[in-house]
Amino acid sequence: MKLFGKKLGKKEEYSWYKFYSKNQRNIEVPNVSLYEHLLNANKENMDSIAINYFNNKMTFKEFLSEIDLCARAFRSQGIRPGDVVTICMANTPEAVISFYALNKIGAIANMLHPLSAEEEIKHSLNSTNSVMLIAINLSYEKVKEIIDETSIYKTVIVSPSDSMPKLLKFGYILTKGRKVEVPKKSENYLFWHDFMLKGKNYTDKVLVKTTKDQPAVILHSGGTTGTPKNIVLTNGNINAVSKQAEIIFSEVNNEDKMLTVLPLFHCFGLVVCVHVPLCLGASTILVPQFDAKRFDKLLTKYNPTLVPGVPTLFEALLSNKHMEGVDLSYIKYAISGGDTLSVQKNEAVNNFLKEHNCFKHVMQGYGMTETTGPVTFGSMGSDILGSVGIPLPGNEVKIINIDTKEECKPLETGEICISGPTVMAGYLDNEKETNEILEQDKKGKIWVHTGDLGYFNEDGVLFFAQRLKRMLIVSGYNVYPSHIEEVIMKHPAVLNCGVIGVPHPYKVQVPKAFIVLKGDIKVTSKIKSEIKEHCQKNLATYMIPKEFEFKESLPKTLIGKVNYRELEKENS
Repeated sequence: MKLFGKKLGKKEEYSWYKFYSKNQRNIEVPNVSLYEHLLNANKENMDSIAINYFNNKMTFKEFLSEIDLCARAFRSQGIRPGDVVTICMANTPEAVISFYALNKIGAIANMLHPLSAEEEIKHSLNSTNSVMLIAINLSYEKVKEIIDETSIYKTVIVSPSDSMPKLLKFGYILTKGRKVEVPKKSENYLFWHDFMLKGKNYTDKVLVKTTKDQPAVILHSGGTTGTPKNIVLTNGNINAVSKQAEIIFSEVNNEDKMLTVLPLFHCFGLVVCVHVPLCLGASTILVPQFDAKRFDKLLTKYNPTLVPGVPTLFEALLSNKHMEGVDLSYIKYAISGGDTLSVQKNEAVNNFLKEHNCFKHVMQGYGMTETTGPVTFGSMGSDILGSVGIPLPGNEVKIINIDTKEECKPLETGEICISGPTVMAGYLDNEKETNEILEQDKKGKIWVHTGDLGYFNEDGVLFFAQRLKRMLIVSGYNVYPSHIEEVIMKHPAVLNCGVIGVPHPYKVQVPKAFIVLKGDIKVTSKIKSEIKEHCQKNLATYMIPKEFEFKESLPKTLIGKVNYRELEKENS
């Protein structure tokens, strides 16, 4: 492969290497599981805080003890190495404990959005061959409708209050808790406390030695085509990000605190906000539900030194009316990912931080779930305004011409392609789609074709240009219009459908659906309600169109496809 950059001695170097010392340019990924890497990283750090949940704190010693008990509980219920267990949870200690406990016994965690619709839950359970489910109680109403159509033989129900301090737990039960439907305890359903008790009587060995190449977790994305896929990430993929973080976050230690508002079913939330800080000896502050209006209270209550977020989170910071006079000098790193933060917003956040005694810049990164999150990051002095930084140690990025597939020179825009230790194992049971996004070069190196456009400047700093694929970013979540269209088209009254993104003051974008009904079917309030209910049953909450517009026909391109650009023009 042709490399642009300067020849230094006998070896040709990437241009971004100038930002790293020779010892920082590559990483060695440990050949162990996520659990063992976490354990090895904290052997001398057992008394430090690992988990903070509403100020109910757990040391690393207590955390690892809970993981061990949970691992025993899983084994007592018949979970074996290689089995898939779905975790359908908000950000709670039980979700994190379950994740590492499954990894300890060689099982695989399938991380699922708790706001997923019934059909999405059923599809995820069946397509991953899940045998057990750990679910937040708020999901039970949907789970009970589909559980008999899956291979799940045991469901553990968790309340957000299970790990809350006593007074807060009492308040939750009196207000929200008593309104939530839960199952009766039975052979098929257990509550968290009862599940963990099962582990106390299991005395066999539970630790299973696994390698860096073995699957650890299944996350979800639309890839480059927009259809839902199960992304398999290995122990090595996730541990590689941890090793990269040791270099770029070299100042982080056991006194640091990560504010984890990004969800665990999101790669950014699970990898960057949980595994990375824990492996660096820092604590993670778990926030199960983010309220933009109360963002100031989160900051003043916990004083987090590490604040990662999607652009909407930083917009919430700017618009919060209670931030006047709040001192943010304790923040070491403010990290934006999930989507690009515009130059204007970036400058606004930087100025906001400065006005609140924090003299740090927001550091942007670029990546995707298929690359275990961040591939580039504005670290080591590469955080140029408008850029997404330089490749992390061990990663390689090239820009190729879309037509010729030749590598572009600096300042030439082309498709972003990625290689390195964080590239996924593939899409589960989907060789065709895997082969469309992953390509092996003549040297045997695997490259991800991202479907995104960008360019390098002459120093090897990456600038994101735009997406080739149809995709919306709604509050940091990837939303694929083609998937929404496919669901709406299944309604018997719908002839055709087109979905676009429309601006939203807080979520950045939300979906809007344009619908053509069949034959002589009239647009009535009954039809409108039916289609909306159909979407509520089959789409996650954040995917449901915020507006439905009914038309006699949709604009078409010369080859007869829906003209989405025309729809966008009509809506501007």
